Amino acid sequence: MDPSAIIAIVVGLGFILGGNAMEGGHFSSLVQPTALMIVLGGTVGATWLASPNAELKLAFKLCKRIVFPGHSDRQKLLDDMVKVSTVARREGMLAVENLLGEIPDPFLVRGLRMLVDGASAEDVKRVLEPEMELDEHHGTQAGKVFETAGGFCPTIGILGAVLGLIHVMSNLADPSALGAGIAVAFVATIYGVGFANLLFIPMGSRIKKIVSTDAETRQMVLLGLVGIAAGVNARQVEEMLSAFTHGNGHAKKEAA
Repeated sequence: MDPSAIIAIVVGLGFILGGNAMEGGHFSSLVQPTALMIVLGGTVGATWLASPNAELKLAFKLCKRIVFPGHSDRQKLLDDMVKVSTVARREGMLAVENLLGEIPDPFLVRGLRMLVDGASAEDVKRVLEPEMELDEHHGTQAGKVFETAGGFCPTIGILGAVLGLIHVMSNLADPSALGAGIAVAFVATIYGVGFANLLFIPMGSRIKKIVSTDAETRQMVLLGLVGIAAGVNARQVEEMLSAFTHGNGHAKKEAA
């Protein structure tokens, strides 16, 4: 689990609401269900129209990874590939099949199974590289769904404010209610800008970074598979891949 996302949201909202309170504002004045319905409903509708259903489903699926990234343990992957390289050079590639049950990463297992079945390094690259690229592409597009929502949200907030002002202007006969009515109208703008910049856009950016880290890890695995297929010794495999595990906060596996 990575609690930093939750902490970041709490810190952002806390300072904004704290500043509002220091200026004499009341939290209750920011709670407007109608404005919330207009902003969120309008944003959902616009984003839905702009994004294919497959991207929407994947975007919501990846939301969990904002708090539970589930990154592969790169050091464990390196250790597994060094062990496989040692066994392959000493006993032959067929002996590697006995190790597959001990390896938790499905991408590595799939590549090794291909090598055990007699595939060449080029065959492995030909099969796994397009899969890697597609997964990264689809994950990036899923992250952009939230960035798209962040683009629509402020505009929908302005729309909500204008609708509120229209309602206020239609009730000019009661001057005492004008101030409160205008204040309520502008809450929609706050919701639009707030949701966009404190939630939707940061969520999209974080998802894209998570997807990028996954792609980098798979690139590490593919490089290791090519080395194993070429008969590279264990020390060379470790030297080739050690850069992926150094100075990287994602090297350790997060709780899924």
